[in-house]
Amino acid sequence: MGGVHAARPNIVLFVTDDQSPIAGCYGSPVIRTPYLDQLAGEGTRFTEAFATTASCSASRSVILTGLHNHANGQYGHVHDYHKFETFQSCSSLSLPLQLKSLGYRTAHIGKLHVAPESVYGFERWLASKGAHQTPDWVEACEPLFNEKTEQPFFLCFWTNDPHRGAEDDLNAPEELKPNRFGNPATNESYKGIEEVAYDPAVLPVPDFLPDTPECRRELAQYYQSVTRTDKALGALVAALKKAGQYENTMIVFTADHGMAFPGAKTTVYEAGLRVPFVVKMPGVTGGVVNDAMISHSDITPTLLDAAGGYEAGKQAPMTLLPVTKLGRGENPGPKFQRYHGRSWLDVLGKEHGAGWDSVMASHTFHEIQMYYPMRALRDRQFKLIWNIAAPLPYPFASDLWAASTWQAQYRKGLDAPYGKRTVGSYIQRPAFELFDLKADPAESRNLVDDPNFRIQIDAMKKRLKAAQEETSDPWVLKWQYE
Repeated sequence: MGGVHAARPNIVLFVTDDQSPIAGCYGSPVIRTPYLDQLAGEGTRFTEAFATTASCSASRSVILTGLHNHANGQYGHVHDYHKFETFQSCSSLSLPLQLKSLGYRTAHIGKLHVAPESVYGFERWLASKGAHQTPDWVEACEPLFNEKTEQPFFLCFWTNDPHRGAEDDLNAPEELKPNRFGNPATNESYKGIEEVAYDPAVLPVPDFLPDTPECRRELAQYYQSVTRTDKALGALVAALKKAGQYENTMIVFTADHGMAFPGAKTTVYEAGLRVPFVVKMPGVTGGVVNDAMISHSDITPTLLDAAGGYEAGKQAPMTLLPVTKLGRGENPGPKFQRYHGRSWLDVLGKEHGAGWDSVMASHTFHEIQMYYPMRALRDRQFKLIWNIAAPLPYPFASDLWAASTWQAQYRKGLDAPYGKRTVGSYIQRPAFELFDLKADPAESRNLVDDPNFRIQIDAMKKRLKAAQEETSDPWVLKWQYE
């Protein structure tokens, strides 16, 4: 661990649900995120931060194990009939268990969405007040902050917003009604929370989305949900300050993956993988913008590093924890010796980080019926995507298929525009996609058949296969027989 850092700081890992880097500190001229903006002014804001997979359970498993989900066994959602779970063997290096072994008081509030508890075992499960009244959750966290003890705390504050909700805005004039993204009904507020509504007509529409009335109305709802979540961050910071804990608390703010719109969530396109990422670290200069390419696989090693339990040379915990043996016939999973990610602690407070120039993405399932494995390798200029299940049509998450943003264009036919793609090209994808992100940030021109990029394509295929081998990806076998 380099630089001047507080000894064994408290750690807050604030993770929102389905949030793209749309915030004031990320250049949005409209959305109000004053508390995240303030945190960025006191910390390091990463501009090239990525989820490894744009699916809730899978991504959260990576956050808390430092392992790609194709290796840790959390191939898709944990809840209901989806039934995926992380391998028991991951308990040897899971973040909550490692921090507990180092003397941290560990607590979680909000959405977890991974299993089993033997891998993700927090000492305390704090009760939340309503799924969308997130600022009120802070009250349940205050006893943790105020305990008279020398033991630092580790708190996961994981919101449900700005995920799509179960209700639509029935007051919208269009036939297809926008999802409310967990917001209360029009002109209403949750008790004690001042809602901020947005005018659909003035919102900038990301280039991967269609500029339609249906999309704009959903974006307005999404922005409102993001702003309410920002209020929770403000309430949490205020509680830490009141308890005298803020100065010695490391705060990491991110999202599990990008926004819940077709073209983002459940894809390995930029809009699905790019996430906000702001870190406030005691003793480190604030107001810094860093361009290191980091991913969610780096979170566990970094937080363990901050706690003094990480061995950088081995890219592993200083001590691997024992794994509880399972019954006969049960599969505990492979034996893990190291993390796939690594610590970025030494680049905090700096504008650049040498050697942080590529990331890997890995998606296999979202819902159980959505088998569509994708692997991607991204560097500073190019991204290669391997759609392993091509030529199957791309499967939709149930809520994204029903989204008014999608349905308004889908009903117009396969040639209808969807952002800078068409409806048809979004559904039916080739085996490989290569994008020059400097020339084509919208990922609209596939260069895989362009002879001018043949050397680049071959080189990136080799790098992708090597990354799969290094991270024990079972789907690496597909190079041999498909």
